[in-house]
Amino acid sequence: MIVDKLKFLALAATVALAGCATSSAPQKPVKKGPYVGVDGALASRASAFEAYTRKATAIDASFSGPGEIAERLRTAAGYEPKELEAGMIAYAALAAMQEPSFVAGVRAKGRDVSRRLAADPDAAMDLPGASAAAARANAALARRGEALADAGARVKKASYSVQHQPWSRARLTNGPQRLAAVKQAAGYRADPADRGRLTAALAEGGRRGGTSPVVSRGVALAALSVLGQDGAGRSLLSEPRSGQCLRIAKLNYHQCLAAAGTHYEDIYCLGVHAMTDPGQCVVEATKPAKMRRASLD
Repeated sequence: MIVDKLKFLALAATVALAGCATSSAPQKPVKKGPYVGVDGALASRASAFEAYTRKATAIDASFSGPGEIAERLRTAAGYEPKELEAGMIAYAALAAMQEPSFVAGVRAKGRDVSRRLAADPDAAMDLPGASAAAARANAALARRGEALADAGARVKKASYSVQHQPWSRARLTNGPQRLAAVKQAAGYRADPADRGRLTAALAEGGRRGGTSPVVSRGVALAALSVLGQDGAGRSLLSEPRSGQCLRIAKLNYHQCLAAAGTHYEDIYCLGVHAMTDPGQCVVEATKPAKMRRASLD
């Protein structure tokens, strides 16, 4: 009887110790779903696109003197065409990666699809959840492009209304210097707060139907990133027609400033070629190839 009681106590102690060991073991974090965070090289490229479109869209259409014009000319010049082209596709990719069904579907497929996606980005549209991911990418780009083009239209309108102010009709005296300053302002300059701004911009969500060469590249790049194959997607960060559109917009901006002779003409160059043109390039990049008009070419 005593032996049985001792055996029972020993068994109880063993169970208790096992319970303690289990409760003290580190717990794996609970996954909140297949959401992919905003970080890494892809986010750095996308930040260039987000920062430029945000700053240029925020340009005020009211002008009180040449100093304001000069500052805004430089703000709107803050991109390199190739950099903005890659950033646009990276931004589309990050937007696509916010679609849970797509991320889950890509993970289920595994790395076997990586090689095909790098060679044929349109194949990404056959992946599970790809249509929903493309709709997110399309909406994210269209929202940015439309806002920039609309802001440019307001500045263009101001180039006419401002002419009732005598200073706006004065002849420019520093043409070469201001053009040189505009050219030097090109390119993305990272800000520590940009990553948070990028995250907030992507959180706006939304969906818009239709795919395009840029959107397909974004979806393919998103899939490769989910699979940890970012390096294989470098060739996807360019799309010929969109790249050409952005290059022509920048060229037209410089040529317009070189030909401008008055302050109000500078405002016109700003609104049309530094804002509306690149904004329209982004909008056109969301459209299927057969629907895209011959913009700027």
